[in-house]
Amino acid sequence: MELQAFHAAIVVHDLHASRSFYGELLGCQEGRCSDDWVDFNFYGHQLVCHLDSSADAGRHLTNLVDGEDVPVPHFGVVLSMTEWQLLAKRLRQRQTHFVIEPGIRFVGETGEQATLFIADPSGNVLEFKAFRDPENLFAS
Repeated sequence: MELQAFHAAIVVHDLHASRSFYGELLGCQEGRCSDDWVDFNFYGHQLVCHLDSSADAGRHLTNLVDGEDVPVPHFGVVLSMTEWQLLAKRLRQRQTHFVIEPGIRFVGETGEQATLFIADPSGNVLEFKAFRDPENLFAS
């Protein structure tokens, strides 16, 4: 099955901070923009940050997953293990605050995966993951 790019639109309260986070920290290329929104190439997907200066980082619910309180809602991308390791290293070097530290979840199980969670300046939580065996992305 060939995967298609997704489109996601999120609310941010500061476009400059969003450009710094998505563009500089994560290395996402900026696309079209206006005074009220900016597109990013989010690992081959279209992520649009829409400005709402009244927006505030809200309280997140969590679900317990493999012993971690995983924030809900969140979004992210599945990387190769090499890409994930490089990203985790870059985030640590830049002393990024992790919502959930980089680690391996479901060790020895079908869905074994590396995962980490960070939040953008507007409080949107992102998960980056990589599977030990990428063929198990949708395996139960």
